[in-house]
Amino acid sequence: MKNIRSIFKLNLKQMNTVMFYLFTSPFIIGFIFFFVYPFIQSIVFSINELSFSAEGYNLEYVGLGNYHNSLFVNPDFIREFSEQMMSMASRLPLIIIFSFFAAALLNQKFKGRLISRVIFFLPVILSAGVVAEIERGNEMAEMLQSGSEQALLTGAALEEFFQELMLPPRLLDYIITAADNVAVIIRSSGVQILIFLAALQSIPTSLYESAKVEGATEWENFWLITFPLVSPFIITNMVYTIIDILTSADNDLVLFIRDISFGRGQYGVGTSMSIMYFAAVFVLLIVVISIISRYVFYQE
Repeated sequence: MKNIRSIFKLNLKQMNTVMFYLFTSPFIIGFIFFFVYPFIQSIVFSINELSFSAEGYNLEYVGLGNYHNSLFVNPDFIREFSEQMMSMASRLPLIIIFSFFAAALLNQKFKGRLISRVIFFLPVILSAGVVAEIERGNEMAEMLQSGSEQALLTGAALEEFFQELMLPPRLLDYIITAADNVAVIIRSSGVQILIFLAALQSIPTSLYESAKVEGATEWENFWLITFPLVSPFIITNMVYTIIDILTSADNDLVLFIRDISFGRGQYGVGTSMSIMYFAAVFVLLIVVISIISRYVFYQE
């Protein structure tokens, strides 16, 4: 470091700037060539009718016609979009709560802790390969539904159990839906568990020792130490979870847009749907970050 500074005669601030651009240059270059250019090209495609010929592809300008077709002519886009947003809103708190609870358990000292962490992360690895293709083809679902024993812990049995607890109807429906989708929640929580686990391990033990001396209970330790210091990572996990749910390969809206573009050959309409979907996700992330960041504690 000193040799580089002496060669180029840079002060510390200038050297830090050079190092910043040096380490971020791969991302900047990749962002320009693999995102900005395709995104601009997608906007061009969305306002044109795309057709292929022997020489390549031809564009016929249609203005906002593709957007009008997506919003007011196609009967399924708005419905699929609304369903995906509702599904994301219901799954998001479940994934965040479960991943935090799992990370808190895995942060405890016990034998086999490393193996347990690997097991919790395995669904993330498996869902990226052949298992995802099996689920997309509904072959696994058919196998699970082939035996009548599988229905014992779902549907009417769960509803009857929770009804005895006299829970509100909406809360009851939410719990039953969560129980029916527990496999999806576990599979979608691997990365979030690792992030929360890193956050919990970064909390200084001296804070808990000082609180213990003052007579604080475990409940007070959680709300006054653990939760505030982990709160910045809640935003990180929420952003990751929203993007992961709304852009996953088995997302019904993503599959619908893919079918419109490549199955039906309506490339301009499919591109306009993608642009609007991207804009909606972008606005949603800004709103979530702006609201949640007001309640985040940043340790100085």
